[in-house]
Amino acid sequence: MASLKELKGRIKSVRSTQKITKAKQMVAAAKLRRAQEAAEEARPYAERLNAVMASLAAKVGDTASAPKLLTGTGSDQRHLLVVVNTDKGLCGGLNANIVKEALRKAAALREAGKTVEFYLVGKKGRAPIKRANASAIAKHFDTSDVRTPGFNEAEAIANELLEMFEDGAFDVAHLIYPIFKSALAQNPTVQQLIPVPAPEAGDVPKADAVVEYEPGEEEILEALLPRYVRTQLFAALLEREASEQGASMTAMDNATRNAGDLIKNLNIEYNRQRQAAITTELIEIIAGAEAL
Repeated sequence: MASLKELKGRIKSVRSTQKITKAKQMVAAAKLRRAQEAAEEARPYAERLNAVMASLAAKVGDTASAPKLLTGTGSDQRHLLVVVNTDKGLCGGLNANIVKEALRKAAALREAGKTVEFYLVGKKGRAPIKRANASAIAKHFDTSDVRTPGFNEAEAIANELLEMFEDGAFDVAHLIYPIFKSALAQNPTVQQLIPVPAPEAGDVPKADAVVEYEPGEEEILEALLPRYVRTQLFAALLEREASEQGASMTAMDNATRNAGDLIKNLNIEYNRQRQAAITTELIEIIAGAEAL
C-alpha cells in the first residue's frame, strides 16, 4: 500500500500530466478547423479534375498513342505502396490503423504472387512497417522539417514517384492514407495512384455538348496526368493533417478525462489513508492516557 507521501506525489504528477493533455487538446482543436477547411476546399478541385480526366481517358482509350501513365507498363507484377503517416504521435490509433491497412494490402498482393515494396511518407509508420518488411522499403520522404506539409512536398513526392515509374522501379503504385470524416472517425483508404486508373463505364460524365480539345486529347493528357498524381498526393497530405488533428484532439480529450478520474480515485485513497492514520493516532493517544 502506498504511503501518504507517495499518494500526494502521484496526485501532483497526474495533475501536471492533465495540464499537458488539456493544452495539447486545445492546440489540436485550434489547428483542426484550419486543417479541415483546407481538406474540404481541396476536394471539389480534385473531383473536377477527375471528371476531366475521365472524359479525356474515355476519348483516348487504350490506344498506342495513349500516355504510359494511363496505360501502364503492360505488367502488374511489381507494386509500390505509398503509405502516408503522420510525423507526430499522441493521435490515438490513427497511425496504427494506417499501418494495419498497408500491411493487409501488402499481404493480399503477396498472396497473389506480386512483389511489394513500400514508399513511406511521415515518420510514425516507419518502425512497425520496417519490423516485418526491412528489405522491402524502397524509399521514404521526410515531412517533419516543415510546419505544415503542402503542395511543394506533394510535388516533390510526385516527381520522385514519376521518376521511379519511368525508370521501371514498379508497375503499379497504391496510395494509402486516412480520409477525415470527423474528429472521431478517420478512415484509412487505398487507391491506385499510378497508372492513373481508367474510369468505369458509368463514371464517364455525359456532356451536354460536343467538346473538342486543343491541341488534342493525348497532348492534354500528357500534361494533366502528372498534375493528377500531384493533386492526389496533395489531397492525401491535407487529409492526413486534418485526420492527425482530429485524432489528437479526441485522444487528448480522453486522456484528460482519464487523468481526472485517476485524480479522483487517488484523492479518495489519500483521504481514506489519512483518516485511518488520524484514527490510529487518536487510539494510541487514548490508550496512552488510560495507561497513565
